[in-house]
Amino acid sequence: MASLLARGLLPALFGASLAMASAAASSDAEAGPTLDAVKARGALVCAMNGSRPGFSVVDSKGEWTGLEVDVCRAIAAAVLGDAGKVQYVKSTTQTRLTVLQTGEVDVTLSNVTWTYGRDADLGLDFITPTFYDGQGFMVPKKLGVKSVKELDGATICVRPGSTSERIIADAQAKYSIKITLVVIEDQKELNTAFFGGRCDVFVQTTSGLSAIRAAVAPNPEDFVILPEVFGKDPMGPVVRQGDPQWRDIVQWTVFALFEAEERGITSKNVDQMRRDSKEAEVQRLLGTAGGSSGKGLGLDPEWAYRVIKQVGNYAEIYDRSLGDGSKLKLSRGVNQQWTNGGLLYAPPF
Repeated sequence: MASLLARGLLPALFGASLAMASAAASSDAEAGPTLDAVKARGALVCAMNGSRPGFSVVDSKGEWTGLEVDVCRAIAAAVLGDAGKVQYVKSTTQTRLTVLQTGEVDVTLSNVTWTYGRDADLGLDFITPTFYDGQGFMVPKKLGVKSVKELDGATICVRPGSTSERIIADAQAKYSIKITLVVIEDQKELNTAFFGGRCDVFVQTTSGLSAIRAAVAPNPEDFVILPEVFGKDPMGPVVRQGDPQWRDIVQWTVFALFEAEERGITSKNVDQMRRDSKEAEVQRLLGTAGGSSGKGLGLDPEWAYRVIKQVGNYAEIYDRSLGDGSKLKLSRGVNQQWTNGGLLYAPPF
């Protein structure tokens, strides 16, 4: 099990972070068991995939990037005053929840889909999703296909026993189309088969398709992901049951990312907003006069300010990890604010 220290902060941020850490450490609020452990350790421990472009990847220098990495960093900024005080534990599909159950990590962020069985039966709590995914269909642009309903007679590369097999069956029934499956066990062989022209269509989660297109396609611009999305894959942080304060800390850190975007607060303007804004919601979020103290979370009043200052709001994170600022170029889709027709919604601060 590999454990790597997170990347350092930019020099300009470092001095400010030390002061913020002191503020966090001086909070006189009572801490729950996980918060106590994190503070005593001086680092937050997050389980990560580490090989999922856009969500969590680690490069040859040991630097971690991605949407889920930034959510982990945001929690560290809230709790420890420093987004760099993180240890990442690389986990697999088989180990990502086990390491949380055994207490090896404080939170798991590893593309875990929120399901009834995992939530109700495994002693875990799922936080509000930070990414809503579903199964998509990718085709070569030269085919001229605009919709799944136009795939009658197509061949599709798919892994045996995968969710994609069920989704393909559902699509055939829904659109009364006939599809020929090319079943391939190994993911790399499947990638080679599709991009080599052995099959017409590639089915996987839309985020997975975007990552494979960016990393494997000879020319990513030659392939398009069709607009239809099938199934539901809501993914977000997971914590152990039995520590409601820790659950609230992780939950409200995510909400702070959403709320900052909704209020137009970014890592670049947060100081100005904190100084000048007369909006009550902004004042409460940033912990200025009249704002909430953070005491109920066991944190100091500036916890959300640090999250936004050091990590950014949700839109900033999405853009550099999955959106136009990344290689994936994945549109926001349902991962928009509720005010733009999406599913992201933070309760009032």
